[in-house]
Amino acid sequence: MNWLKKIIGKPDSHQGTSQDRDPNQSNAYDRIGGEQVIRAIAHQFYAQMQSNPATQELLAIHRAPIEESEQKLFEFLSGWLGGPQLYQQKHGHPALRARHMPFKVDETMRDQWLVCMKAAIEIEVKEQQHQQAIYSAISTLADHMRNQ
Repeated sequence: MNWLKKIIGKPDSHQGTSQDRDPNQSNAYDRIGGEQVIRAIAHQFYAQMQSNPATQELLAIHRAPIEESEQKLFEFLSGWLGGPQLYQQKHGHPALRARHMPFKVDETMRDQWLVCMKAAIEIEVKEQQHQQAIYSAISTLADHMRNQ
C-alpha cells in the first residue's frame, strides 16, 4: 500500500518478507505491532459498536455471530495494512463496495462506522502519527463505500 509508505515508511531491509506479503507495500502492519495490534483493532471496533448507543443502527445490520465479522475485519486489515493477505487467501479479492451493496451505506452508516474505527485505532495504535495516517486512509475508504 503506497498510501502509508510516505508517512510510516518502507519495510526495513533486515526484515524478511514471506510469500504472502508484497514487499512493495507499506509496512504499517509491522510498524504498529503486527498481528496482535491488528487483531486488537478489529476486536475493539466491534466492542465500540456494541457499547456505543450512537452506533446501534450500524450494529443492527451486522449478522450474528459478531465474531465472524470481527475475524473478517481482522483478515482484511491485515492485508490492507501491508501484512499477510489473509482475507484474499480465504475469500478472494475484497471487492468491498460490491460486498456491501446489499446494505444501505449512506453518510450516517459511514459516520457510525468511522466512530467505531477511530476509537479502535486511538485505543490500540500507540503512535499518534500512525493513528492519523491510518484513520485518514480508512476514512477515504469508508467514504468510497457509500452507495446512497
